[in-house]
Amino acid sequence: MNTSKLQVSVSEREMSRVAVKLFLGITEEWGLTDEQRCTLAGLGTRTTLHNWRHKLDANEPIKLSKDTLERLSYLAGIYKGVQLLFSDPRQWKNWVRKPNRDFGGASALDRMLAGRVVDLVDVRRYLDGWRGEHYA
Repeated sequence: MNTSKLQVSVSEREMSRVAVKLFLGITEEWGLTDEQRCTLAGLGTRTTLHNWRHKLDANEPIKLSKDTLERLSYLAGIYKGVQLLFSDPRQWKNWVRKPNRDFGGASALDRMLAGRVVDLVDVRRYLDGWRGEHYA
């Protein structure tokens, strides 16, 4: 039996479980609807969200596509970036909804809800650049 393959598989499952848990926690904190969650995660239906929740509760493995894992990773980075920029937890929650001139007057959430991976990348890069200006 190839144990290195087994270790990778278990690691991917655990990484997916952690990513889903974090994603659901972040989107809960931001007060997002299931429809918005689906858009951010690139899911076609809410059924997948319900399956994720069921699998988390039942401690069952979750397998994410590379695209979904990438999306959830960008969201985690955005969340962390907001935390690093603001000391007040209320600001972490509100920043994503505030109009932002750098996004043409739309909020970061509006930008992310356009549904493309590049929209998540843009918000993440924006925060990384902003953080670099403040901490350089």
